[in-house]
Amino acid sequence: MANINLTNAKKAKNDEFYTQYSDIQKEIEAYLEYNPDVFRGKVVYCNCDDPFESNFFRYFVLNFNKLGLKQLITTSYKPSPVANTELVLQPTFLPGYEDKVVRKPVESKGRPKVTANKFIINEVADIDGDGEFNLKDIAKQLKANKHNEWTPLEGEGDFRSDECINLLKQSDIVVTNPPFSLFREYVKQLFEHNKKFVIIGSMNAITYKEIFPLIKENKMWLGNGFHAGNAFFFTPNTRDFASGVYDVKTGLVKFRNVCWFTNLDHGRRHQPLKQMTMEENLKYSKHKEIIGKKAYDKYDNYDAIEVPFTDSIPSDYSGVMGVPISFLDKYNPDQFEIIKFRHGDDGKDLRLKDGTCPYFRVLIRHKKVEK
Repeated sequence: MANINLTNAKKAKNDEFYTQYSDIQKEIEAYLEYNPDVFRGKVVYCNCDDPFESNFFRYFVLNFNKLGLKQLITTSYKPSPVANTELVLQPTFLPGYEDKVVRKPVESKGRPKVTANKFIINEVADIDGDGEFNLKDIAKQLKANKHNEWTPLEGEGDFRSDECINLLKQSDIVVTNPPFSLFREYVKQLFEHNKKFVIIGSMNAITYKEIFPLIKENKMWLGNGFHAGNAFFFTPNTRDFASGVYDVKTGLVKFRNVCWFTNLDHGRRHQPLKQMTMEENLKYSKHKEIIGKKAYDKYDNYDAIEVPFTDSIPSDYSGVMGVPISFLDKYNPDQFEIIKFRHGDDGKDLRLKDGTCPYFRVLIRHKKVEK
């Protein structure tokens, strides 16, 4: 049901899903564990983020010195659907308090409400002398315009606009939650400008003809991921969600088919997938579709076996296997080779001997078969 609601929201252009601080922190730390200097000396650009509302801005500005950033740029789109609201900073979005999401209306603080904003952070420091650096210090720096910049954009802040593209050209790594409905166009722009990125998108984006070739060619892959595969976002749009998906107490909506996409390496990407042999799967699998069968099903229009679950990939099979797209969350390029997506030799969807067509399959094979 959550997947259906995400699709409906995407079609309706209800693209306002605000990412939690804890999810951003968990994802970025995965890249730091693999390469502690991955952000050092880099310009990070969050080009779909209202600095007043975005936890991407909060994370990177609060960790500016720790990450060794050269510069942080954030731009917002006009108008913000959550204008005149504020994400409570104490204690909601400090580490350890992320589960207590509260939003409240606030009075005007002299900031532009209907203008797309641009923040450029070059330096952070403990301005008020209280012994720690926090968002209050950033506010003082911006107000005094010391080494940092807060100005309205000339246009509406669309990532496709000339002024936002010029900022993109200045950046090294883009990190944000872009509009789901514009995901194809957004990714295309990143590759046109040869940018590193960590972005959020629907798992179904894997099936896009513009996206899958990038994954197959190892130019783009899935990130570290959300906890237990569940993503929780704040959204101002609540009418399109079924019961149990939207929590009125927290203001969060739950999705299960949302993931991080990136071209930055991380350790989980190189963890080998644990597997049983084909004989062991047929004898001990926890899946009723596998256990007790004499053999794996085969496709009628391609020389490959059907493997309906990632944990059922046989370790000793040397041929081609059709696996669910969720396999890509476990994909290790050192262990597997991606052959193609979805279609058989006849150009039609992969079809089993009984005439049924499993939902979109990725065709893979082992790079080295276990003996």
